[in-house]
Amino acid sequence: MSVKFSGHNIYVQFVDDSAGRTIAAVSSLTMEHGKRRANTQTATSIGELAAGAAKAAGITKVVFDRGAAKYHGKVRVLADAARNGGLIF
Repeated sequence: MSVKFSGHNIYVQFVDDSAGRTIAAVSSLTMEHGKRRANTQTATSIGELAAGAAKAAGITKVVFDRGAAKYHGKVRVLADAARNGGLIF
C-alpha cells in the first residue's frame, strides 16, 4: 500500500512488487465533493475507499509505504481508516 500526498490530493496504490504492477488504486481525484484538499477528513475517506478497493481485489494484508512522510496527522488518519476497513498492516 503506497501512499502519496500532494498539496491538493491524496493517492493510494496497491502494488505487487514482484510482478511490477498496480493491483488497485484510489485517489481524492475520484471523490465527488466541492473543494478537494489533502486534509484529515479527506484522508479518512480515502483510507476507507482504499480498504474497500483492496478487499475487492482480494487483498487483506499490506505493507504500508508512506514514503518520506512522517507517521502523524493525515498519514496516521488514513492508516487508521484503512485498518478499520479491514486491512492488516
